[in-house]
Amino acid sequence: MDSPRRSPLRPSHRHVARRWLARAGLALAGALAVAIAAGVGYELSLPGVADARTRTAEIVRSHHGDLAGLPVPSRLGRAVVAVEDEHFYSFVAINVFDGAARAALAGLLAQGDPGGSTIDQQLAKQLYGRGTGVLASLRELALGVKLALAYSPNRILAMYLDVVYYGHHYWGDVAAARGYFGVPPDRLDWAQAAMLAGLPQAPSAYDPLGHFALAKQRQLHVLNQLVANHDLTRRQAQAAFREPLHLRA
Repeated sequence: MDSPRRSPLRPSHRHVARRWLARAGLALAGALAVAIAAGVGYELSLPGVADARTRTAEIVRSHHGDLAGLPVPSRLGRAVVAVEDEHFYSFVAINVFDGAARAALAGLLAQGDPGGSTIDQQLAKQLYGRGTGVLASLRELALGVKLALAYSPNRILAMYLDVVYYGHHYWGDVAAARGYFGVPPDRLDWAQAAMLAGLPQAPSAYDPLGHFALAKQRQLHVLNQLVANHDLTRRQAQAAFREPLHLRA
């Protein structure tokens, strides 16, 4: 049985207000990212993001997949938010400022890639190019700001789920849900959603078909994050961990 808590995929008026208030700080955060880049001797060249949905569709087509779009599948969406970016809906500006601070510190200490990307930044990387080091992180940070200003959080999450890689040549949540479990994304149970949400970090290492024990450890981590995010109770998470996955061989 699902938790009675209101899903962040259908945010309350309070969550919506927080999101829009947070966006007031996003433009400043973007300026901060550019200023940091200039301060450490880098130059950013940023594309527009009006074509983000077109780019998403092109990526899906290039991998012969199916574009899901909205609505976001509830369980998978909540699992991804819990494990990848727990403040995605309510505290976007905090995430952006934190990313800018890490990038600045990495630049000053010459430590390379600061890591810890938000979902907005991860989507920016998927749509507008990859790279390593401080320059790439700053570019992703600034593009993540632009995406957050241009699109609703559910649209950003839907685009992310459509383009992320889940292993076994499964690009996007539609291909992954059908490929691993034989069901569409909106019919995943909590056990399957948690397993799928844990894969993008390291699809080969957490491959449930090849490394089942490691995949179960990762699934447990996702379930624990769902408990911490108040999406599941501890009892619900424990029950989900014991559920059979019905993996397709």
